Amino acid sequence: MGGPRRSDVAAPHPQAKGPSAPVQRIRKRVLFVCIGNSCRSQMAEGFARAYGGDILVAQSAGLSPAALVQPLTKQVMAERNVRIDEQFPKGMEILAREQFDVIVNMSGQKLPVAPGARVRDWLVRDPIGQNDAIYEAVAEQIEGLVMRLILEMRSSTL
Repeated sequence: MGGPRRSDVAAPHPQAKGPSAPVQRIRKRVLFVCIGNSCRSQMAEGFARAYGGDILVAQSAGLSPAALVQPLTKQVMAERNVRIDEQFPKGMEILAREQFDVIVNMSGQKLPVAPGARVRDWLVRDPIGQNDAIYEAVAEQIEGLVMRLILEMRSSTL
């Protein structure tokens, strides 16, 4: 819990040298939360890792974690060239072990208090049990929201 971990520090460009070299930036730690950590938060984590690895460290969790990431979630993400095969559902006990700068809540419920974290509520439909078109629409919405979050972080407004 102390200072930043080695994985939280974005390294400067390998060819950067001298006084004009970019300063190392500590990446923001972001937790994406939904109900089962099987669809929405897994999508958000995947997009954040794919598009914002230079500015953030993404994780996801669920209030009541499912047994697995929904196959349709993996399929929809793979169609967008974002692989989430290694991701798996996790519970909110992660808050007891790690600190986050931002918590994105897609659960529609009040979250446990997380000291020092900013909580953002995103209204995103739960696609669980729905058809492919709903999963596609949800993935498109989450991709846009994640991109907006990354842009805010890059412009230091967050």
